[in-house]
Formats: sequence, structure tokens, C-alpha cells
Amino acid sequence: MSDGRSTWGENSVKDAPLYLRPRVDPPLASLLGDVPFLHSLVDALGSPLNVLLPEVVAENAERFRAVFRRHHLAGRVYFAHKANRSCALLRRLAACDPAAVGVDVASLAELRHALSSGFTGDRVMATGPKDREFLWLAARVGATVNLDSAGELERLARLVRTYGLGRVDVLARLSGFESDTGNGGAGTRVLSRRSRFGTPVAELGELLTALERHEDSVRLVGLAYHLDTTGLEEKARALERCVLAMDECRARGLAPRAVDIGGGFGVGYVADAGEWERWTTALSESVLGLRPPLAWRGHGYGLRNEGGTIRGTAALYPAHRPVAGPAYLEELLARPAPALGRPPATLLLEHLNDLYVEPGRALVDQCGLSLARVLDVRLTGDGIPLVRLGMNAGDVSLEEHGVLVDPVLIPRGDAAGAPAADGREGGGPDGYGPNGYGPGGDGPVGVHLVGNLCLEADLITRRVVHLPRLPRAGDLLAFVNTAGYVMDFHAHHAQRQPVARTVAVTEEGGARRWCPDEDYWPLTHPQGVPS
Repeated sequence: MSDGRSTWGENSVKDAPLYLRPRVDPPLASLLGDVPFLHSLVDALGSPLNVLLPEVVAENAERFRAVFRRHHLAGRVYFAHKANRSCALLRRLAACDPAAVGVDVASLAELRHALSSGFTGDRVMATGPKDREFLWLAARVGATVNLDSAGELERLARLVRTYGLGRVDVLARLSGFESDTGNGGAGTRVLSRRSRFGTPVAELGELLTALERHEDSVRLVGLAYHLDTTGLEEKARALERCVLAMDECRARGLAPRAVDIGGGFGVGYVADAGEWERWTTALSESVLGLRPPLAWRGHGYGLRNEGGTIRGTAALYPAHRPVAGPAYLEELLARPAPALGRPPATLLLEHLNDLYVEPGRALVDQCGLSLARVLDVRLTGDGIPLVRLGMNAGDVSLEEHGVLVDPVLIPRGDAAGAPAADGREGGGPDGYGPNGYGPGGDGPVGVHLVGNLCLEADLITRRVVHLPRLPRAGDLLAFVNTAGYVMDFHAHHAQRQPVARTVAVTEEGGARRWCPDEDYWPLTHPQGVPS
């Protein structure tokens, strides 16, 4: 294997290893440092294994709520359940302040899960595509229905009348926002990116007429928007337009009170901006042929070489995000809106509107990790070590979501190989090497990470991943911060390989305890229920 490392080093490393080391905050960093505990979990429960910290999701919800308080805004934080199917995370959120925290469900099964986890119907927002059964149960339990179209409104109103249900609170979700770039109305018209969700804002009048026609069955409580973008300017434009549309609703005798701005607050996965910039620059260089390929079979992540010019767009999540989560909401609320020139927070207050948000990925930031045992290590024809893990690409779908971040190497029986408390390397010769998380003296190495399926396409990562040393069979790789979409969104039983079990970890009296995800209840540990 040492020859493999030498071959890789001579042929493919330019200047320095291309790390994309993860951002690791407490208490996740502390959990990563408990090497015997993590190995004992995998020994008992198998690989792959998902590990969750339920208390962190409540702390994240409180960080979002703190932004509301700073701007003197009322409203609610709704967890986008589709980000993670965990029982523990949902139950911990159900134990939060009912007036402050709710859940956004996008299917009948998610609605049933939310109700069984302790949420009452009035804390539930029903979004996404809705069949009759989903609409019926949402109406029956008193959930708020986020309507995507006039047709969905018609189906809901028909169910309410047919089954004698009470009036249902609804939001009208909008899309297709336009704005003028300036010049007194003579500038360029800018249209937000098309979405298959929501009613185009140009059709708002017809939708309001339909709501008036069905006022015996539904009650409009607010407007929402859906944008497939992370752009602050587009979101501020949409928020401003919704605030103005709320006044249009009131002028027609309707009484909406809330603006729902959805999700998309983001997460920062990579700790170092320089590492992200170096890697993305190296990707362009490799596509142009200026350095060896960075990924399996020359994969370019959406970039291509056309006559010496880079074409295409990198299909990558912006893994280093200095402003994300609650900080992104803070910036959005403080940013002057394009037409009226006042911050959205001010507009919401002036118009007496509540604010709803639906974070998914951002609410489970730093809530968990996915562990995989190293099964074997061998060389490929090009001399790059190939590391086969006890998981497959569906168990940790980082690349499916365009997320590039290194795993943490957790050596077998070597506590010194664990990350430092801040998630970075240590400094001594018996602790951490100068280039990574693991022990010094062995040198960094680039490897392919592959899964346990009998498929050429079963790659945990397409790119070559740099690790502080070559893994050995029995070591663990910890994929950090996978609770948002990554750990179970694409999990499957292909080839009868086991889907990852999930455990919830808590601390009681200074000792870590774990239980199966489905057995966690907030009542089981002292800090579980807010005072």
C-alpha cells in the first residue's frame, strides 16, 4: 500500500492535498472525539450507522427564534420534515414551545408521523403535492394547508363540505415574482426562476376570487412563496411582494395575518473557505487538462472542456457558506427590499404581519453523523487506493445533493486519531499531523471511496478524497453533518444490503447514553422538556 501512496503522490497531488475538511461544532465535535464509544456503537449495531443528537435540533430552533425576537416579530418556525425521517428529532421539537415551533409535512405518512410524535394539528403545516387522503386528514386534525393551486383549493373545499369538516386555515403559496430593475419603471423586467410549486403571482386575483367563493370551507390566514434559489435579492423581492399582496387581500375583506417565506437558509459544510476555493479552482484546472483528474473517470461535476474553455455550471452545493441558517434569515430580514427600500422586518412590522419559516437542512445542522466501517483497501490500475466501505451511496447521499465534504477518519483502537475538540487537527507528533485529522508520521493520501453494492456506479464520492493516512480494515469513516437530507433521503435495501440503523445519543450526568431512534422520548432525559 505504501507504493500506492507514492504513486498517487507523484502523479496526482499538486502542491498540497486538496482537503475539504468539515465544519464541526460542539457538541458534535465532542461526540467525534469519543472514539471507543463510536466503535462500540458500530460493533453492536453494524455499518452503516446514523447517530443523532436530538438536543441540537432544539438549540437550532431557538437560534431561529432569537432572530424573530431581535426584530420583534411574531410567528413560528416549522421544521421541514422531509429533511430527516427521525422520530427522535421530531419528538424533541414537539417538546418545544407550541407557539414557537411547528412541523411542515409533505405527505400523508409525514403527517401521521408528526401527530404520533406529539404535534397537535394546529402546529402542522401541510405542504407539497397532496392527494385526497392527505387533504382529508390535514383538514380533520386542524392543520394549516399550504395551497399550491386553485385546483387544490377546489379539492379541499369539496372534502370539507362532503364530510362536514370545520373551516380549514390555508395559505396561498405564490411563485413567478417579477420586479423592475429601475429607471422609473422603464428598466428590465426580472422574473424569478420558474417553479412547479405555487400559483404565479400574476394569477393572484383569480385565486383570491376562488378563496372568496369557498369562504364557508376555508379561511385565508396568509401568503407564502416558493423560490428555487439561495439568492437574497430574489427572496427579498418575493417577501416584499407578499407583504403588498397581503394588503390586496385585506382590501377584499379577507384577513390574512402571516407571510411564510419557506426554507432555503442553507448550511456551511466545509470549515475553511480557502480549502473550498482551492478545490473548485483545481476542478477547473483538471477539466482543462492542466492537472490530473480529481474524480472517477474524469467526472467534471457539470464542467466540460470545449476547445480549452470551461463550459457548463458546476452542479455543487456551496459547501462553504459563511452566512447560513439563522444568520441567513437575519441578513434577509435586514436587507432593504428592492421596491420600497425598507428592510423586510420593518415591512412585516408596519403591516402587522407574522412570519413563518420552514427550515429543513438548517434546522438539523450539526445534529448528526453517519458512520461506515472500512471493509478493505486495495489499489486500482492507476495506483489510487480504493477504500470499500460498509455502506452504499444511498446511505450517505452527499453527491446526490451536490455536497462535497471529507469524512473524518476514526482509527480502530487509536484514540489519538480522533479530531480535536474544535474539529481541526492537533499539534503534537503523537497527536495530529500538519495536514489532517489523523496521527502524524503516515502522510496524507488520496483515495476513492466506494460502496458495498455490486454496481460500478456505487461510489460514495466521485472525487478523490484526501485523508491524513491510508485507512485500514476496521477503521471507521465518519461523515459529519448528514442529518439534513443526506443520511436517509435515498436509503434503500438494494441487493438486500442493510439500511443504516439510527440511534439517538444523549448525555446524562456526564455520561453518553444511546437508544434506538424510535425509542427516544424527550421525557427520558432531564433536559428534554423545556421549563
